[in-house]
Amino acid sequence: MSPDALTPQAVAGFLSQNPQFFEDHAEVFATLSVPHPHQGRAISLGERQIMTLRNRIKEHEHRLMQLLQNAGGNERISQSLMHWCARMLAEPDASQIPGHIIRSLGDQFDLDAVALRVWGLDMLQDSEFAQDVSPEIRQYATDLNQPYCGPLKGQEAATWLATEPVSLAILPLRTLHDPAPIGLLVLGSADTQRYTSDMATDFLAQIAALAGAALGRLAQRTPQVA
Repeated sequence: MSPDALTPQAVAGFLSQNPQFFEDHAEVFATLSVPHPHQGRAISLGERQIMTLRNRIKEHEHRLMQLLQNAGGNERISQSLMHWCARMLAEPDASQIPGHIIRSLGDQFDLDAVALRVWGLDMLQDSEFAQDVSPEIRQYATDLNQPYCGPLKGQEAATWLATEPVSLAILPLRTLHDPAPIGLLVLGSADTQRYTSDMATDFLAQIAALAGAALGRLAQRTPQVA
């Protein structure tokens, strides 16, 4: 092999393809020394390998701690979601469900601002929750297949909140019996990182599904003929 062909990549490739090299040339392995990664001295190849393994172990431990923290956070969110759902199920008066959704949702998840608007529900057509719903809003809800999360971009639904948010989540609501949306749930925050475009929306989608199912109790249904 010519000196020009003896590149670091070529040496690494040779050693990878010939793992028996150090078995056949043990004296080379014993006398090799490499630079210390943090100090200006040479160390044996074996010591360098041990340091590399220790660093990898620390990286894995750090990743494991992150996974455990995420698991703990998800468990707390799941518990909060369960309690919120249980409180809705325990509400005997269906007409109180819209107000209950807003109050208990804000309390359970420590939300800055929550707003709810619905349409097409006969039992709520004259309530405050059916106000300020324009045709554009209804079309926006129809086009929204999953929760919107991100910065305020002049969304009309954000005007329902008591204070103008910096970031917000907009959840389309649907009942279990109709794929057409029957409302929007808006969550606002003064924190730019509370709702971001790259965040997972699984829990928000669950909130929307549960709220839509609960609001379905307020829809007028045609009695079935026996």
